[in-house]
This record gives sequence, C-alpha cells and structure tokens, in this order.
Amino acid sequence: MYNIQEEKMTAIFQETSKPKVIEGLTGGWELVIGMEVHAQISSKSKLFSGASTSFGSEPNSNVSFIDAGMPGMLPVLNKFCIEQAVRTGLGLNAKINLISKFDRKNYFYPDLPQGYQISQLFEPLVGEGEVTIDVKPGITRKVRIERIHIEQDAGKSIHDLDPELSFVDLNRTGVALMEIVSKPDIRSPEEASEYVRKIRQILRYLGTCDGNMQEGSLRADVNISVCRVGDYSKYEETGDLSSLGTRCEIKNMNSMRFIHQAIDFESKRQIGIIEDGGLINQETRLYDPEKNETRSLRSKEEAHDYRYFPCPDLLPLELKERWVKSIAETLPELPDIKRNRFISTYGITEYDASILTAEIESADFFEKVAKTRDGKTSANWIINDLFGRLNKEAISLDKSPISTDQLGGIIDLILTNQISTKIAKELFDIVWRNGGDPADIVVKNGMLQVSDISSLEEVISQIIDKNPEQVNKIKTNPKLIGWFVGQVMKATDGKANPKSVNELLTEKLLIK
Repeated sequence: MYNIQEEKMTAIFQETSKPKVIEGLTGGWELVIGMEVHAQISSKSKLFSGASTSFGSEPNSNVSFIDAGMPGMLPVLNKFCIEQAVRTGLGLNAKINLISKFDRKNYFYPDLPQGYQISQLFEPLVGEGEVTIDVKPGITRKVRIERIHIEQDAGKSIHDLDPELSFVDLNRTGVALMEIVSKPDIRSPEEASEYVRKIRQILRYLGTCDGNMQEGSLRADVNISVCRVGDYSKYEETGDLSSLGTRCEIKNMNSMRFIHQAIDFESKRQIGIIEDGGLINQETRLYDPEKNETRSLRSKEEAHDYRYFPCPDLLPLELKERWVKSIAETLPELPDIKRNRFISTYGITEYDASILTAEIESADFFEKVAKTRDGKTSANWIINDLFGRLNKEAISLDKSPISTDQLGGIIDLILTNQISTKIAKELFDIVWRNGGDPADIVVKNGMLQVSDISSLEEVISQIIDKNPEQVNKIKTNPKLIGWFVGQVMKATDGKANPKSVNELLTEKLLIK
C-alpha cells in the first residue's frame, strides 16, 4: 500500500458537529448514515474500450463491441482512468494500493449486455482516507472513506417513449466510475448533503470528475439506519455494526436537496415502524421527490447474490510507487488549503473565502482580480455585485460579460478615488451591457470623481446658504452632517469625493 498525507491540510475549526436526535414517542433516536458516491471519471474514452464518453450523443452511438457484449471481445484497461482514480485517492488523503484486482459482479438487466459488471470488491485500487466537512461556521465533522474502487457503468433504460415498449441506450455502458464508499460517520441530513458537496468540490478541483449531477456524472446511494441515543458510542468502542440498527439504501440520488429530504423522511419512517413494534427490512428504496417519500424497490442484495469472482480477462493491476509519487506531485491546491490561504493572504473573512473557493472557477477569478489589489474590496465586488448579477440573470461565471481585467479596472478606479462607489455601480452596469475599458468609459462619460477643493467648496457654500435651519440644528445634532453630505452628492450627481466632502463640511459646520 502507498499513502500520501497532505502535509498542508490543517483543520480550521475544532468543534465537532453533534449528531441529530429525533424525539420519538418512546425516546430519542440518532441517525446513522453512510454514503456511496458514484463519480464518473473525466476521460474521453471508456474504462475498457475506446468508445467516446461524450454526453448528449445520439442513443447507442458511443458503443464498442466490448460495450455491446459481443462474443470474444476482451477488455483493454484505460491507463488514464487509473491515473484519475489514483489522483482522487491522493486528493482524499487515502491509501493507494499498489496491487489491486478486478472482479465480475454478475446480474442480468437489459442495459448490461455483458451480463456482468467489472468492478473491484475484494482488493480495491484505493483504501482508507478521510474528508472534513464544514457543517456550519466553526463546526466540522471528519468522515472516513472506507474505499474507492473503479467499475463500469451500466446503460440507460428508457420507459417513457412508448406506452407498451421500453428502450435501451448503451452510450453509458462501460463508462468509468469511481465508487467512493464512506464509513457510517455521517449523523444528519445536513451533514449528508454537505458531504456530497465537499466530495464534488474536491473532485472538480482535481479535475477527475465534472460533478454534473443533472447529467448523472455524480450520483449517491444513501445508507441510513436509526439507533437509540448512546448506541453509536458502542459501535465506536467495538466496531459492532449491529449497534446501529438495520439499514436501508436509497438509490441514485442526484440532488443535495433531495438527499436531505429523503433522509429526513426515511429516518422518521424507520422510527415509526420500530416504535409500533415492527422490524426494519434491509432493502433498497427509491425517493419520490414529488410525493416526498421513499418506497421499496427490492430486498437488499448481498455480495453472494451477485456471485462475485475474479475477472478472468484482466490481470492484477500493479502500480509503481514512483508513478504514484509523480501523480502526487501534480496535485493542485485543494479547497481547504486554498481557503486558508485566501484568508491569510488577502485578509478576507472565512465566509467570503468559503464562497470564493466553492468552485475552482470562482477561486481562479478572484485570485486574478485580487492579485495586485485590495483583497476585501475585490471579494466584495465579486460576491455581491458580480455573483449577484450572474445569479439574477442565470449566467454561469465562464459566460460572464465582465472579465477579470474589466472588474479589476473598476476596482482600481475606486481605490484611486477616481470614482465613487455609486458611480462604480453605474460603471459596472455599463460594462456589463456594452463592454469596454472602464478607464476610457469614465473619461468619455464625465464620470470622474470631483476632488477639486475649490469646486467642492463652492457647492458646499451654496447648500449652506440655502439651508440656514439645518445649519442651526447641526450645532445640537452633529449627525445631521450626513444630510449635508447627501445634498452635496446629489448636487454633483454622485461625483464628489465623499472623503473630501466630509472633511470640508466638518471644517465649515462643526469646527468652531
């Protein structure tokens, strides 16, 4: 086995998230959750064939003889897929097994022409790791990774094209998947959805999975059981899973919101059955988001039901330690490390850093803007103005009408006191709609800030002369200076330098 520890990975928070307790009719119950995240490996070709993995192709157009289960066709392992899986294991601080083996998982279904799925049950490529999830500000939980194995995906059955017929699309058949299996360390619906979010974030930073849940690139199976308050500690002491109750598996969840809702419903369903004197059947269930309920799909299969045996067409996979090290040396800066650096380097808040590092694209955008500028100002404009406008108009960051150079130009004009914040927002709107160089726009449109003292004094004198009553009141209520500032800004169409205005008004009205 080979293991690389992320030396720079240090926990930001110390407090561990408390397990969710649901009060039933007979006392309190704790939730126990384990997850299997199925992540499609970012690769142009499939795990054992050269067929394309492109999404949205015509049905059955990305299918090789191997994918179609033609007799005599032998699998050829895609080295890049193995590299991506190793990369993922290293990013999750997991053990890389230098020797792993492939197994056949046997079952019949129309979208599986081979009649078996090549997987890794007994000796997976990646062993134990861990990931830290941020449940709330200052509150985290460490979730242990049990294993990561690689396997083929199945095809897709289509039932809604004809009232009497079903169809099969084999484009996904043979696509490489990583199954990331956690320990039963997750203790609430909030932690479960945050765990999936964190896994997705890390995979996207690593470039090993695009994390597109709508397209099926990332799916999760949720294993959930309930136990009496205190029984989980017995499991921690002994490792005895029987202390955790009988689990049910909710299959193919592709939404973090649905994961949260499904766990909430399923936990209460199990508690109700147990408190009524019934028993929980170990089974696979589906979540119906329209009815907000889970329903039984089939009894839970065990390994022996699939008749696992070593794949006779593939030799054991043996990796060189130096090859694994070479992959480790190319790992990018991971989200938690980047977040810590943003806080220390740019002086931004933990909250802002978390938003900016949520996606690798937003982190890169911020860094390009803030590299030679004030970090706090850059973060505020990106989060509040840019992200706010993008969300309002349903535009992704990569399609942003405003580039890093343009937003940086606007910020430069603010920081050099050439424009006010009010004018900056008008300028932002102009650049958003029409493009152009912010510096040129402010000159052409007469938007530059008025800092000339003599000009400001003239405006201020006129306002003072026109408002003798307010002048008298300010002697007893100095806060009225804000009113005068507003009048000056109004008179100058927002172009007056606020700092200069405040200083001049203070001198003329408050200093005797």
